[in-house]
Amino acid sequence: MWFIVIGIILIFILNYNKVVDTRKFVTESGGILSYLMENDYEFLLNVRYPGRNINAYTRFQKRLRDGILGILIVMFIFINQMSLLYFVIAVVAGFFVFKNDYNNLKRYYKANLNHVNSMLPYYLKNLEILVQHYTVPVALSRSIDSAPEVFRPGLRRLVAKIDGGDSSVQPYIDFANEYPVRDSMRMMRLLYRLGLGSQQNKHDQVMMFSRTVSALQNKAREQKYQNRLETMENKTLVMLITAVAGMLALLFISMMQIMNF
Repeated sequence: MWFIVIGIILIFILNYNKVVDTRKFVTESGGILSYLMENDYEFLLNVRYPGRNINAYTRFQKRLRDGILGILIVMFIFINQMSLLYFVIAVVAGFFVFKNDYNNLKRYYKANLNHVNSMLPYYLKNLEILVQHYTVPVALSRSIDSAPEVFRPGLRRLVAKIDGGDSSVQPYIDFANEYPVRDSMRMMRLLYRLGLGSQQNKHDQVMMFSRTVSALQNKAREQKYQNRLETMENKTLVMLITAVAGMLALLFISMMQIMNF
């Protein structure tokens, strides 16, 4: 398997001398293999780094490059005993390297899930006020600056699609898919139907939309209180276990001292 080592060294030399541009290769292969990028990857980046406008595709290309490097490094480690088994191990290791960034973002999202879910009802409450005075597209456009950072890129794309002439429900569905928080799909469908309604029944539709948003707010509030209660219960349990462990330790030390006398 020395030809693999020679090949890696040769690629490094050619890349160092600008004969071969591996960065361009990764960019082009990233375009071909972009189907590997998870559907919610951009959403998770916005949750983890709100307001930073991180390019999800560029970061994905870096993940792809790191995964390929992981495969090559593992193959180099087992170069003297390379077999189909070690090749599979190298591919699995490269896959884990490739997925590491996404998994970290996913863990962060799950750890902060309730906070992210609670953002949508309060944003929709502000949007409800705007809808009473403007059409839904105009209200969406005016709500962007006051929306949570995590939703702003998606809102800009949603408004751009509507302004571009797409009057179907698809822009709203795309937003709900991009931000898969609690009840986002149902709320976007309600918002679309609200935009289709005539002025005669707009008041009734706004009232229905308002009641749904209020229900979401109550649900988010109840979840927040439930989380606080669980946190207090866990702290109380830890304090109780610590106190019992301390008493047992003191009792054990006292018994040892008595036995020594």
